[in-house]
Amino acid sequence: MSFAFAPAARLRDVTLRDGLQLTGKVLPTERKVEIVRRLLALGVPALEIGSMARPDKVPPMANTLDVVRSLTPEELAPCWLWVATPKHVELALEAGARNLQYCFSATDAHNLANIGRTTEASLAAMPAALDMAREAGAAVELCIATSFTCPFDGPVDPDRVIAIANDPRAEGAQGVVICDTLGQAVPAQVADLIGRVREETPEREIVYHGHDTWGLGVANTLAAIQAGASMVDGALGGLGGCPFAPGASGNTSSEDILFATRPDWFTPEALAELVRISEALLADLDEPNRSRAAQGARSRARAFEWVIPEPAR
Repeated sequence: MSFAFAPAARLRDVTLRDGLQLTGKVLPTERKVEIVRRLLALGVPALEIGSMARPDKVPPMANTLDVVRSLTPEELAPCWLWVATPKHVELALEAGARNLQYCFSATDAHNLANIGRTTEASLAAMPAALDMAREAGAAVELCIATSFTCPFDGPVDPDRVIAIANDPRAEGAQGVVICDTLGQAVPAQVADLIGRVREETPEREIVYHGHDTWGLGVANTLAAIQAGASMVDGALGGLGGCPFAPGASGNTSSEDILFATRPDWFTPEALAELVRISEALLADLDEPNRSRAAQGARSRARAFEWVIPEPAR
């Protein structure tokens, strides 16, 4: 199988949303803004910078709107915010956000745990969210969590995901995000579902959001790209997971995705800077570094250009 196609897919780094959700720590606004600016300066094409989830339920997201207000319109242009209700959309737009992921689950059980309503109720509210975004000139993605498996109900029928993506109430969403929330999918499943979304839903950008729970994060991401995803999500150091999905672990590592796909901007120097940003953040959060590429970059294989040189003594 050839992976020459891979650089066509853009990485969206989700460290500051999905990455931070399970840490239990609130990073200061200034620290989040610094990370945004350093990642954008490196060339990372898209970022997810926060969530409108209730601060009492997901404390690390408490200062999301402060982060949005601290960034310039130019800096916000490639940045995305997680929303789940029309009220979320209203508040995010007022703060200056211009790219929104309207997210709910394919299964009622997870949607009730995550958002406090049924999937049907979330779909019914989506037209109001889309209308507000349209009036503000903002982009909206339809984000379908638990697209493969649910922590409460088990395997999810792909027809269910296709039906949600094709629901008339979701018309107007420019993209659709297919989420392997638990990281339990395998490449064949990912390729099949992404391929069906590409063929059977209205023409939209397809995004793949994966986790590395069972060690297939990069393989599933490559399968998604092969099947038609043009954006893929990752987090620095493989940080993250869903607090409302028992069994979910870290996101697929941004460093690992980039090392596998090699976009033009991703040089050994860019990897070294990503590793430094990641190591400092993970140390602050007291979290392990799950990125294999980051570990490789700190190895002793000095003849390999991707290994970070030791400072001169």
